[in-house]
Amino acid sequence: MFGPEHRSWWNELTLPTSEQLRVRHDLTILDCFEPLIKEVEAEVVRQSSLEPWAERVAFLVQLPGIGVLNAMLLLAAVGDIGRFATASKLIGYAGLGASIHSSGQEHYSGRITKQGRREVRSTMVEAAWVAVTSHPYWKAMFERLADRLGRPKAIVTIARKLLVVVWHVLAEQVADREARPERVAGKFLDWSWRLGRANRAGLTTAAFIRRELERLHLGDEVTAVHRGNRTFRVALPEPSAGSRAVPSGERVVLPSG
Repeated sequence: MFGPEHRSWWNELTLPTSEQLRVRHDLTILDCFEPLIKEVEAEVVRQSSLEPWAERVAFLVQLPGIGVLNAMLLLAAVGDIGRFATASKLIGYAGLGASIHSSGQEHYSGRITKQGRREVRSTMVEAAWVAVTSHPYWKAMFERLADRLGRPKAIVTIARKLLVVVWHVLAEQVADREARPERVAGKFLDWSWRLGRANRAGLTTAAFIRRELERLHLGDEVTAVHRGNRTFRVALPEPSAGSRAVPSGERVVLPSG
């Protein structure tokens, strides 16, 4: 609501003079912060191409709703995934687990605990909303859950299930079963653009996309990414590459739930 497209709305509001002054000052402060925020984001993206992040970012970016900035946030908050013996441990760390109430012989679960890393919890809820609007698998699951639980509880459940997938892909270094190679390649295209050639170790965008797909053992069949009327080439797999890309029917996958 504070973006440039809404400035005319703010300017047309009928407000006392003192409040008009406050609005102008607040919007000016936001304008001053914008370049600083972009500078921080550019540095975070640059670091995504460096170790120890570079080996792990692709496994998160493949998931719906998670871009390079959110991937870096999650990796910074979670640290070494080996700290969490199970996915449920990671869920508890994020505060997305249901609270348990006990009284005598009665035990029942309540709302999520909200104890833990708030940024992980909010990032996963944000990713869940994107997933349920853009990915058929998660959309279908959300609709089933929403009918039974209502939308607020359903989206938290999706966030929790998506975090389970985060644990699996990081802990076992595999592609998600529900990953759609062309969509993943498109996300790697965006990542490549944000990095710029200087931060891609000299790789072209086509070669960068192929390298990240091969990191996931995914998408041998992908040769291009389509954006509107434009088509962007993806480098062909190299059989002699050190890490063999596994054909789609052969690759190791995990349940998304």
